[in-house]
Amino acid sequence: MKDIAAVIGSLSGLDTQQNARLETAWATIRAGLRRDIGARMFDQWLKAAQLGDYCPESQTLDLLFASDFTANFVSGQFGDRLRMAWRCAGAGVRELRLLRAPNAVGPRVLELHQAEETVADDGAADLPPASNFQPRHGFDGFVTGETNHLAYSAAQAMAGEAQPRFSPLFIHGGTGQGKTHLLHAIARLFSSHSPSAPVLYMSAERFMMEFVNAMRANETMMFKARLRAARLLLIDDIQFIAGKGSTQEEFLHTINDLIDSGARIVVTADRAPQMLDAIDARILSRLAGGLVADIRPAGLDLRLAILEAKRAIAGDPPVPDAVVDFLARSIRSNVRELEGAFNKLIAYGQLTGRSIDLEFAQAMLADAVRANARRITVDEIQKACAAHYKIDAAEMRSKRRARAVARPRQVAMYLAKKMTPRSLPEIGRIFGGRDHSTVIHAVRTIEELRQSNPDMDADIRALQRQLEG
Repeated sequence: MKDIAAVIGSLSGLDTQQNARLETAWATIRAGLRRDIGARMFDQWLKAAQLGDYCPESQTLDLLFASDFTANFVSGQFGDRLRMAWRCAGAGVRELRLLRAPNAVGPRVLELHQAEETVADDGAADLPPASNFQPRHGFDGFVTGETNHLAYSAAQAMAGEAQPRFSPLFIHGGTGQGKTHLLHAIARLFSSHSPSAPVLYMSAERFMMEFVNAMRANETMMFKARLRAARLLLIDDIQFIAGKGSTQEEFLHTINDLIDSGARIVVTADRAPQMLDAIDARILSRLAGGLVADIRPAGLDLRLAILEAKRAIAGDPPVPDAVVDFLARSIRSNVRELEGAFNKLIAYGQLTGRSIDLEFAQAMLADAVRANARRITVDEIQKACAAHYKIDAAEMRSKRRARAVARPRQVAMYLAKKMTPRSLPEIGRIFGGRDHSTVIHAVRTIEELRQSNPDMDADIRALQRQLEG
């Protein structure tokens, strides 16, 4: 008993020392942030932030805020700066999570080493609890559409009470499309009906680093036991173990053992299994042997639905329909950037006290809009218009003036003027060497027809949506 008390006392001392290091580092980081971003911005968003839980094994620290909105805004605007500052502070922090948490009073070092009689034989004590997964990343907060419905449905099945008919689940898609959101949602739902089942979530990069550290410390058996104790294993961004032979070998043995034991496995990547380079063929075969679900870039309808969902809970200042439509059409790269742009508008509106209108949105998001602007070419416009009106694309450059050809050509000229940076003379030359005055006439004609002819207006809108992707 004395030995156990001594161990517990020693750990308590270590916790106190780590807390002191975190508090000291946070004071230094706060001072630097206030100087760098300005007192007003710091006081508005970061002054009230508090230190939360700290996990010494993963070197992850929680930074706590009063609301989900504040946590999301700070993550989007200052997240990278904060992470870099903590990594450079020498306080043992490599990862940072920004969360909403009530009544946060200070850091609490998670007990990963426990008294001998309380440590489970299966190593499950080292697995993170479900509370570590972000509350805002639940299934109810994931807006679905045609481009992500399969992945959403498969994730729900993987997290449900009934044993899924497939494992592993492999979700792939571009950055910022919702893969990590679904991983958190799976973990939370699974833990709600199986609270005692160990859940392990980590990035592929962390998997690799922990495996290498375990080999160096001669603790590979402990590392393997911890992984194989999981009843739900979630691995994010598997493409990062490409070319890492020993790591891939261990990963293969892990997923084989977990599948054989009936555990659930979910893996994400930025591309389909067959497109992953320098990954062991046996791993790819295992991953492809379950269910592969993709998340494609959100279309206009889904982007509008996402913004409507955010507008419903954003509060003041109100965001008019015209601004929502502008955001959905302008920020097309990924859902994360779309949500970040919306949060930025709300934040600036609150800070400046002015209402949000289209002019305000265009000014505040000019850089983001420019970054998202896809270079649509005149050739793409010609082909799209030819296909829409069922004529040969070569007719766009021909001398024919028949109405069946001339009107589609005028529509293409109009769209070329509106959607490309080409000058009027350049557009005229591309359309069979025509004069710039012909382009001007075409633009005016189509503008007038859009006002008087609903069918023409519908054609233009459909073509714009198609060209914008």
